[in-house]
Amino acid sequence: MDAALVDAYLSRLGAGHPAAPTSDALRELQLRHLGNVPFENLSIHLGEKIVLEEERLVEKVVGTRRGGFCYELNGAFGALLTALGFDVTLLAARVYGEEGKLGIPYDHLALRVRTVDGGDWLTDVGFGALSHHPLVFGERGEQADPGGTLRITEASAPAPEPYADLDVVRDGKPQYRVELRPRVLGDFLAGAWWHSTSPASHFTRSLVCSRLTRDGGRITLSGRTLTTTALDGTREVRDLDSDEEVLAVYRDRFGIALGSVPAVREPSGAAGE
Repeated sequence: MDAALVDAYLSRLGAGHPAAPTSDALRELQLRHLGNVPFENLSIHLGEKIVLEEERLVEKVVGTRRGGFCYELNGAFGALLTALGFDVTLLAARVYGEEGKLGIPYDHLALRVRTVDGGDWLTDVGFGALSHHPLVFGERGEQADPGGTLRITEASAPAPEPYADLDVVRDGKPQYRVELRPRVLGDFLAGAWWHSTSPASHFTRSLVCSRLTRDGGRITLSGRTLTTTALDGTREVRDLDSDEEVLAVYRDRFGIALGSVPAVREPSGAAGE
């Protein structure tokens, strides 16, 4: 990323250029990313190809002012952080689903970020509702966050360091199991393909567009249902009656300009066979 693109990305986040890649700077950038770049799976249902290449991911977030799901959001954010001087490692994770079962390998992409002031953080702008702030990577006790009470725990029997798995737990419920082995974007191609094509993936079965609000709550559009969740957990749910209302919410609340209302597309089925 050249300087002009870095500036454009920071402008997209409403952030200034940090003086140094510090823990405070990372904290601000993560929060602004969660509030300005939506978690969304529209590309799957709009027939848009998902390309896990740094240039394409950044172009989607900055050039077309869209969001994405984990591979796209954390992939792009990792590129920005690297350009700003942070030490970034891509990590693979498997998401906990129903009945506590783990998902596929390369189910999720998260970031380990080290800062010049000695910080070592788990950073994630691509999981939907998790933590608002980076989590201290080496801390095994509870970490208070506006998004809930988080904890990183040892997930498996001792293994040769640094490759033991860790569980990320929110409000007592495991969210995902993360590996510590460094990865590259290309490692996640199979996971992105599966989530984009398989009938078994929740991303192919529904539409979602979600972001943090300024008061620390969350706004989510699922198909035609708009849910506004306050920081205290209270929810307001409203069904949108017209295409015009749906398009206005995408435009005014998420900054996404669409020509028509997206609809769930039937997956090919190949990935689920």
